[in-house]
Amino acid sequence: MEVGEQPEQAPTGTPGKRAGSRRAERAPRTFQPRLLGLALAVTAAVIAWGYLVYAAIDFGTQARGGESAAWFFLALASVGAVACLFVGLMLIARLTRALGLTRDPATPPPRPGGRRAAR
Repeated sequence: MEVGEQPEQAPTGTPGKRAGSRRAERAPRTFQPRLLGLALAVTAAVIAWGYLVYAAIDFGTQARGGESAAWFFLALASVGAVACLFVGLMLIARLTRALGLTRDPATPPPRPGGRRAAR
């Protein structure tokens, strides 16, 4: 070895008692029809909500103009809009859970410290 030359280092990934990957490989993403169905259902619920809100505004205009039957349709469109918004929000919650962005509230949070600290 000459002056100023670095000695050879052992490779960093040397096999040992506890050597190995610390994380599992990610599973390849595949097409999931369930997620597509949830996304389409959310889209349909939001579009229906928007239409019912527009209809409720129109019925409200007619009802204030003196058409008494429009009050019934105003109330019906308002209740339908509330129901569509509720369904849409519930579907969004299911979609985020299916995508892994959120977890089930009944599932306890992971313990900090790993397996060794849990003993």
